[in-house]
Order: sequence, then structure tokens, then C-alpha cells
Amino acid sequence: MDQIKIGKFIAECRKEKDMTQALLAEKLNISDRAVSKWETGKSLPDVSIMMELCGILNITVNELLSGERITSMEEYQKKAEENMISLQTRKEKANKDGDRYFIIWLIIQVVLIMPVNMLINYYFPENTGIVHEVLVVLSAVIVYQAWFNRYYEVKLKENES
Repeated sequence: MDQIKIGKFIAECRKEKDMTQALLAEKLNISDRAVSKWETGKSLPDVSIMMELCGILNITVNELLSGERITSMEEYQKKAEENMISLQTRKEKANKDGDRYFIIWLIIQVVLIMPVNMLINYYFPENTGIVHEVLVVLSAVIVYQAWFNRYYEVKLKENES
């Protein structure tokens, strides 16, 4: 799926209906910035509003995901198969990324959190561990969040180019 092509198609269909981004956004109960992001190819419509969007623009979901009008039944079938394969590929990639994040988080816990927690408990044996464990967990969350944001910032830049 080509997000830029889909975005241009959404803009074209919206203009055919003589609608502004703000009017389309209002009908979908979303912000006009979201519509702008679709039309510039920075994001895709959420699955939960795709049917409503297609109804407003008088197109099919298959046409939306293809980024073009589909005229013949043969072409429709071909595009449907291509879209199904593309969606399945995206789903598999998302699952692999999820597995990768889990493994990285596990490594962070084993390499950083456990040793720090053990050191705190060694040097402060009288504590119940709650305060220090909370601090350790918070620091791990901050480290993970920083990595996660950086990773996705790089990914977003790759997708834009």
C-alpha cells in the first residue's frame, strides 16, 4: 500500500464532493489535522472509521486501500488480493517488531533493573524495597521510552523519504 497514493486519492474524492478537510473531519468526529496527515501520506485512516470514510466519499474500502477507482470486477478482485497480501505483510512485520520490543525490554530488565535492585537491597538491607524498586522501574521506563521514541522517530523519517 502506498500511503502517498492513498492520501492523494482521499483528497481527490473529498474535492469531488466539494468538501473541505474540516468538513470531512467534522463528519468523522476527528480533527482536520488527521485528514491532512492522510492526504499528505503521513498516516492512514484508522480501521475503525474506514467504512464511514468510504461511505462519505462514496468509494469502497478496496478502492481506498488501492488509492484509485476500480472499474472492472476482474481489476477489483486483483486489487483485493494485492491489498490482502499487503495487509498480511504489515501485520507480520508488526508482530516481528512486537517480539523485538519484548526481547529488548527483557534484556533491559535483566541487564539494568535486576543488578541495580540487587545493589540497592545489598547497601540498604533495612528497606522494604518498595521505594527503590519503584525508582528502578521508573528509570527503566524512562530509558525504554527514550529508546522507543528515538526508534520511531528514525522510522518516521525513513517513511517520509
